[in-house]
Amino acid sequence: MKRAELTLSFKLALALSLVSSPASFPATAFAQSADDATVVRSDLTPKDLKRVQKVVRPTTDFTKAERFEVMQGGAATSRKAPNRDAFSQSSANITFKEEQDFKLGNALFRKLWVSSPSSTQASDGLGPLFNARACQSCHLKDGRGHPPEGDSDATSMFLRLARSAETDADLQALQSYLKAVIPDPVYGAQLQDLAVPGLAAEGRMQITYEERPVTLKDGTQVSLRYPSYSVADLAYGPLHPDTTLSPRIAPPMIGLGLIEAIHPADMLAIADPDDADGDGISGKPQWARNPDTQLLEIGKFGWKAQNTSVRKQSAGAFAGDIGISSPVVPAHHGDCTTRQSACLAMPIGVQTRLGDTEAPDPVLDLVTFYSENLAVPARRTVGDQAVLRGKNHFYQLGCASCHTPKFVTRRDAKNKAHAFQLIWPYSDFLLHDMGEGLADGQAVGAANGREWRTPPLWGIGLTQTVSGHTFFLHDGRARNLTEAILWHGGEAQRSRDGFADLDKQSRDELIRFLESL
Repeated sequence: MKRAELTLSFKLALALSLVSSPASFPATAFAQSADDATVVRSDLTPKDLKRVQKVVRPTTDFTKAERFEVMQGGAATSRKAPNRDAFSQSSANITFKEEQDFKLGNALFRKLWVSSPSSTQASDGLGPLFNARACQSCHLKDGRGHPPEGDSDATSMFLRLARSAETDADLQALQSYLKAVIPDPVYGAQLQDLAVPGLAAEGRMQITYEERPVTLKDGTQVSLRYPSYSVADLAYGPLHPDTTLSPRIAPPMIGLGLIEAIHPADMLAIADPDDADGDGISGKPQWARNPDTQLLEIGKFGWKAQNTSVRKQSAGAFAGDIGISSPVVPAHHGDCTTRQSACLAMPIGVQTRLGDTEAPDPVLDLVTFYSENLAVPARRTVGDQAVLRGKNHFYQLGCASCHTPKFVTRRDAKNKAHAFQLIWPYSDFLLHDMGEGLADGQAVGAANGREWRTPPLWGIGLTQTVSGHTFFLHDGRARNLTEAILWHGGEAQRSRDGFADLDKQSRDELIRFLESL
């Protein structure tokens, strides 16, 4: 049975499990969805549904570019020159009024927050513990972060902290998806390496690398660097013995609103958690419970897809990275824990005349709008014969089994600019076992310590242009696309081995295809 044909049987199995086991969370997710069209696309007429199914069908013709393939973000695609600002353009189809909101959001995204109290008033509230002073500090030029190299700092990379549940309450919170992780009791969910004056930072991330050679079938040798992570200068005592360290670099910001507009039904139609079709690919959805509605929603954002919307992703970054509270995460002291009394005693930046959080609406709204409307750049060299051969290799090796080439977004998207667009993210946004080599040992929601969300590939060929480097994967260990592919394991092992068995010309063609995205 093909993956595309699994939809009906998958839904039926879930429905049956709901009858036999009401506590089964995938089934409950269908039954309790905040969107009554989670299982089927009720946003489309039967005629449109057939049309969409035809359009997103994987191609079998690699002699020429597909229709509209150059427009990776649909009508929202940026056709601006592919320079260092390629990821900072607005969606091409937003209105003139929305352009104003985009520019205001951009200004707030770049805004440097300061510690409280401050004469600026509307800009204070930083920390007290933090990793960066502005969103732009991590997402420089709205692009990809990097690990510290040489004397460079670690601003665009940090360590997530999580441990196993010790109490019944914590276990219940995890099992019901009210929490994605249980944070370290002292240091919280993230290690902050900076602090406001008068307070000690939590500690410093340390990375060491071991180089190990890999020999490809044609004799080519590639060196992979194996990282080890630790923390130095812990200021508030030891970490919990069970606390795991998960390094994360800041991902690129493009196309987030279009990703949010992908209908859950399309993701669930691809999902095959038990590998029923026997192809070795068993992607599964991530879930999070909406605290306002108590309904389960599908996650799409973050390295383990733990956030269900751009707004929640933005609010989480405000709180965890900068220590700024918002209506979604009203934590005025950021990630400070109850065991950090000095941190909790620091002044906060709430200005009651502006709102009851440090980044009240419209601040969060504007930053969210900006984040949702950073345009995906147009493809380049889509008709080049070497690129087309590389695309064929990509499909033949099974890479498209997880890096799903295209979707058509929902007609009822909250922003018309994102509605009913043919987009080419090259991701299914599901969780996949990537093998022991990439495992971080940290469970997040439905994701175990070996599972990661498939990252979208659109824009990946402009990483050097925008970000000035070519570090890839969740912690930037891969120094180029070849290394990134060779790190794939688990469900991607077969594709990785197939790449390693290609001759040099074929490998170069596949890389050329990726660089065209």
